[in-house]
Amino acid sequence: MAIEKTIQYSIYKSGLNTNTSKEVTLQSCARNGSYIVHRSLIAQMSEKRQGTSCTKTRSQVQGGGRKPWKQKGTGKARAGSIRSPLWRGGGVIFGPKPKQYKKKINIKEKQLAIRQALINRANQTILIDAIDINLEYPKTKIISKKLKQININTKEKVLIIVSNKNLNLYLATRNLSNIELLQANHLNILSLLKAQKIIITKEGLSIIDEVYNG
Repeated sequence: MAIEKTIQYSIYKSGLNTNTSKEVTLQSCARNGSYIVHRSLIAQMSEKRQGTSCTKTRSQVQGGGRKPWKQKGTGKARAGSIRSPLWRGGGVIFGPKPKQYKKKINIKEKQLAIRQALINRANQTILIDAIDINLEYPKTKIISKKLKQININTKEKVLIIVSNKNLNLYLATRNLSNIELLQANHLNILSLLKAQKIIITKEGLSIIDEVYNG
């Protein structure tokens, strides 16, 4: 069962609280929605796994068709092939094989998980009027100054959500290792969870309401 939760954000402009706010109503789980967030996170993490690790069994290792020595009379342990798993260079017992780790999750479940994560991270979220105002050149110094104006420490993991990712803004934030820039219509659960601070532009919040509040 889903219920509606209203989040109220204070809008910051040029580093100052404008005493204006914006509300957004998101549908969330009636109970604790951590289970759906966990499912979405596992699905995303599984997509990153290549699943290409592979080892050869004794039947796939080249050579070893001849018996190394006769069965009796040598004083050695009996051996049938130099490619036995007991030998160095032999096959591997129960080794890894190529595997598909992908886990399916429905689109509505994924959207619900993102809404739930946004609700849970509301206390760590800041809403700003815009971040790319007067950004005529891709200067990292300008972005760092803007972040300091709203009391954001660039040593923390920061997620910036914008309506559209223009080139100057992308180049200006690229050199800040802890800053991640995402478009509002391309959010993912991992970025929302690992960020210590989340910055959303006013236009970006409108897109979130439009795209994920279905």
